[in-house]
Formats: sequence, structure tokens, C-alpha cells
Amino acid sequence: MVESRMTRNKKKKRPVLKTLIITFAILLLAAGSAFAYVATQIQNVTSESQVELERGDQSEQREDAVKPDVHPVSVLFLGLDTRDGDLDGRTDAMVLATFNPDEPSIKMVNIPRDTLVPIPGRQAEDKINHAHAYGGVDLTVDTVEDLFQIPVDYYVSLNFDAFMEIIDALNGVTIDSPMAFEETDNQTYGTIQIEEGEQTLDGEEALAYVRMRKSDPQGDIGRGERQKEVMASIVDEMASFNSITNFNSLLNAIGNNLYTNVAFNDMVDMHAYASELDNIESFGYDGEGVMQDGVYYYQPDEFSLEKTRQRLQVHLGLRASIDPEFEEALEGGDDGNEVEPSGEPNLEWNENDGNEDAGGMENDEWNNSENTEEESWQQDGAENDTQSGQQNGTEDNEEWETTDNNSW
Repeated sequence: MVESRMTRNKKKKRPVLKTLIITFAILLLAAGSAFAYVATQIQNVTSESQVELERGDQSEQREDAVKPDVHPVSVLFLGLDTRDGDLDGRTDAMVLATFNPDEPSIKMVNIPRDTLVPIPGRQAEDKINHAHAYGGVDLTVDTVEDLFQIPVDYYVSLNFDAFMEIIDALNGVTIDSPMAFEETDNQTYGTIQIEEGEQTLDGEEALAYVRMRKSDPQGDIGRGERQKEVMASIVDEMASFNSITNFNSLLNAIGNNLYTNVAFNDMVDMHAYASELDNIESFGYDGEGVMQDGVYYYQPDEFSLEKTRQRLQVHLGLRASIDPEFEEALEGGDDGNEVEPSGEPNLEWNENDGNEDAGGMENDEWNNSENTEEESWQQDGAENDTQSGQQNGTEDNEEWETTDNNSW
């Protein structure tokens, strides 16, 4: 049985992941700098994080090899809800970025983790974030290529620890909290206390600050403002970052929690995009929330999805222009995932049937340490996710499923 309800989508930017992307891009700049020591350190870190795809260094959708400073390329950024250096869990955030050196320009598309898609080698459609559980980054890249019908040239996988350790390496970030509230650390609620007013937060405090929603009377709007504030603070800290000792800590924070197939030479080639970091064009695709057998999915609107495909294909130089019907939609202001949320209630967590919601419980990822044995799908496949939605009611091992599509 399928239950469907149209939802007017919020603009989904994954601000925490975007912070990591910007930080990573700043490091690309450093790699191309004149400081041989810094470049050598980056080369050492990136070589340790280098994990090639099984296909090799070229997408099957490419006839010839590409270079970031010469050809338009794409990078798939994956935010994994794992910690302690583990990069094998499910993807909780997915952003596809395309880079065009001729303009130069950067475009970003958020991919809601619950998007219902065909996954290569699977009989039935499933959530796109399950591709990582089924076949790691290789299957995830294949799935995204099929969804948008473009080559994915590079990938970057980061986890929660990267966000926290980057901030710790910067000796914290300064924020001005509009309210006092308590949040959870990875064990106990109330452990983290944020005071009202200006203060410096360490990594774990900053993660709690950007993820809190329920204590904010402005809800997601307030959370979005806090995420922008922390992102700006990180960029400010990076701009004045001069200590080689701390720079090594920053590199280690990235290196210990990152896998990528971006080679050091490619990083050097990408430094030309640094001037465009403040002018990234973000868009998405519309869709509707559907319930199938007690499990929530995000069903893409085919018109909106095709429009997004063509925009990416044009930016990558794979087609000359988008079709007139999609051009008209863009001129009318339809950019995908740009609409304000409606007044309809969210698909709330139901203690009687275990259905997850689209709005989400922001603290669910902290429960991973409690859920490891229950969520065996991380090793054996994602089928247990669907089963837990049908069988386990309010068991703790379902809580991760309630994260929304707006932040991680």
C-alpha cells in the first residue's frame, strides 16, 4: 500500500556538509601555494586518504580523460553519519558539484538521502543512501551517474569527526547564540550547555549548536541561521590561519576522516575555483514524500529532475543548452527545492508503527553506538532498514531513520 502526500520542499543545502566542502576547497588553494612545506604536508595527507574507484580513474561515461583546470568536471561529496574514523556507514548527506573552468563557475545539487531511485544490480527501487550500504562508494557513484545521466569524475567522503576536529584544530569558533539551551553529546542529553550571547565553541559544541532545532522557536529557520553563522566563523578562522602546528592538526582532521580519489595534482589544478566559493549556485529537484509499507521515501518529480539533469549536462559541456520548456520554468523562478515549507504538519514519528518522518529528529545520529548490533544492514545490506520500519515499532535502532533532509 502506498500513501502519498505532496510536500513543498525547503531549500536543502546541507550547510554542515557545505562547510566541509568550503574548508576542503580552501585546502586546495593551499596546495597550489608557493609554500613548499604546506604543499608537501597536503600531499602526504591526501596520499593517505587516496582510495581509487574500482572502475579506475575515468568514468565509463567519459570517452577521454579530464583535467580540472582544462575540462568541466564533477565531484560527489558524501557526508557519512559515522565517527571515529569510520567511513563505511550509510550516506546521510549527498551533494553533487560541477566545476566549469571556462566561466569559471561552480554549481551544487543537494540529493535528499531518501530519494527513491533505481540502484544498479538491485531488483527494486530504494533510497539512494542505501547504495552505499549495498556497494560502498562505487555503487553510490554508479547510482548518481544513472540518476543525473552525467559522469561523476571524483568523490570525497567525510564523516562527523571531520567537522568537529576541523573546529578543534582552529581552536574553536566564535558565535553569538540568540538563546541558551541544552543538547546531547554522543552519550547523554544535557551534557552540552550553550549559553546566550557570544562565546567560543569547541567541535562537539559547535556540532550540537548547528543541529539543534526543537529548542529554537524559529525551528528550521533558526537552525539555518546558526549553520550560516558557524560556517562564516570557520571561514574567518581559516582566513587568519597562520600556525603551521595548527595547520598540521587541521590536515590530520581532514585526513583521518576523509576518503577521496582526487589526486594531489588535481587539487592543485582546482585552486583556480577558490574565487568562486562565495558564488556557488545551489539548486535541486522537487518531489513528494511517499510512504511505502511503512517506510518514508522522497519521490522526485520527473519534470524537475530532468530540468536539473539538463542544467548539469550543460555546465559539464555535454549538451549545448537545456530544452525550451525547462528554460521557461527557470525564467519563472522554479529552481527546485527553493519553496518555503507549507503549513501542513510533518510526517511525524509514530510510536505505534515506527514510521519515520520527513521533518526528523535532529539527535538521531548520536545513537549509532547503541544501534550497531541492531543495524546489521551496514554490513549485510540495507534490507533491515525496511524491515525495521515494519516490525520494530519504537525500537531505538530506528531512530537514525528520522533525520530530515536539511542538515546532518
